[in-house]
Amino acid sequence: MYKKQGQLLSERFEVAFNQVHDALRDIVQINDERFVVLVKVGAKKYQIIDTFKKDLEQYARLRNAIVHEKMEVGFYIAEPNAKVVHHIEKIADVLNRPNYALSIATKKVVYFDHLDSILHVTDAIKKYGYSKFPIYKNNNCIGLFTAGTIMKWMVENMENGMVNLSNILVADIMEFEKEHSLEIVAKDLNIFEIENIFEEAHKKKRKIEGVIITENGKMDEVPLGIITAWDLIQIDYTID
Repeated sequence: MYKKQGQLLSERFEVAFNQVHDALRDIVQINDERFVVLVKVGAKKYQIIDTFKKDLEQYARLRNAIVHEKMEVGFYIAEPNAKVVHHIEKIADVLNRPNYALSIATKKVVYFDHLDSILHVTDAIKKYGYSKFPIYKNNNCIGLFTAGTIMKWMVENMENGMVNLSNILVADIMEFEKEHSLEIVAKDLNIFEIENIFEEAHKKKRKIEGVIITENGKMDEVPLGIITAWDLIQIDYTID
């Protein structure tokens, strides 16, 4: 009975390990398919892989012991315990079922037309505590508007310590807005793909202020969510 249970655990471990390996190939996408290399490279690019890096490196060694030291087909000389098997199965499940990007996005996206009053923006800053707002012109997203830009404009236009915003439009202050790179993506993208967008931009020394999620990734669609680099940092990939 003990032997049968041991075989089951080893088989489950091997199945889960192969599932993790397949997921790493899909996520990391490099020419080298060796498990340890995928883990090492992937951990530098994706938070989720970095979270499990030490565990996966240990499981690679255990997998070698289990597979390469088989005495015969169906008989394993090394056996993982139930806790290890459960954990690698959890990791396999997380890697093979990545959350959609919309799951970590700010759902209540507040956006404005370039001809809206700047007072509408300041009201939104006060009400929601947001600091970045997509701006649309002729129903197309033309960029991000930040609270910092309002401050810059106020400094430039202050007279006797006073500034009048009553007749100022978003478009008037957008001239002071440095170009903020953003991406617009479809709602079916997963977190790994979003992380990759930020990583590729970083490699090119291009800062992305936000990724806007719409139904089909089109500029003229209503924003369903917005993701910043800070949202990625706060993802919790821990498992029991």
